[in-house]
Amino acid sequence: MKVKTILVSQPEPKMENSPYSKLIDKEKVKVDFRPFIHVEGVNAKDVRQQKIDLKNFTAIILTSRNAVDHFFRIAEEMRFKVPDSMKYFCQSEAVAYYLQKYVVYRKRKIYVGKRNFQELVPLFKKYKNEKFLLPSSDALKEIIPEILNEVGIDWKRGIFYKTVISDLSDLRDVYYDILVFFSPSGIESLLHNFPDFEQNDTRIAVFGNSTINAATEAGLRIDIKAPTPETPSMTMALQKYITTVNKK
Repeated sequence: MKVKTILVSQPEPKMENSPYSKLIDKEKVKVDFRPFIHVEGVNAKDVRQQKIDLKNFTAIILTSRNAVDHFFRIAEEMRFKVPDSMKYFCQSEAVAYYLQKYVVYRKRKIYVGKRNFQELVPLFKKYKNEKFLLPSSDALKEIIPEILNEVGIDWKRGIFYKTVISDLSDLRDVYYDILVFFSPSGIESLLHNFPDFEQNDTRIAVFGNSTINAATEAGLRIDIKAPTPETPSMTMALQKYITTVNKK
């Protein structure tokens, strides 16, 4: 069956010339964006109950833009003035760049990994005497605490925000040719909102091994996978699939 409509379970990209725009123009398909999950902040009272006092930390580990937003939100709610001496260890350049929303970049001690968390290890070893705070969501990749414990630094995790399933009830009678997922939480949201979901001719596209596993465990048929050596991005995987089926 030809592909005419796609639902991506994420917010719409803010950039004008996103890869999805090119996909729409080239293949003449309709692409809608809808977050299947969203983030809600935990309040300062709940953070205090985790026995977290911000003044006890000299360094912050930031794995995402959400972590940046919710750290500074909690600091404000607690009326804690973040000192200029605070060190920031950012998982990627994108996270470090986003930090400029809250601090004057050139005046701060900011340390950046290339892309994955493992690449921060040499920096943690170099600054082993710091007291690290990891503001995170309730869902945290297992490898992160494993790496921090292996390095042997003084660190504490704080749950500053939570991943919550979005209400998708308005989509009950809406049909899409392809549903695109990027996390196990997206699959969980689909089944939570539509426990009687029957895949039939709907194609499922998934990104990453954990999402593949979640879809498989849910009994879904996976039609499109990324990343692969041939299609490292989801839009490339969609492009390849659509080109093939729409030619038939």
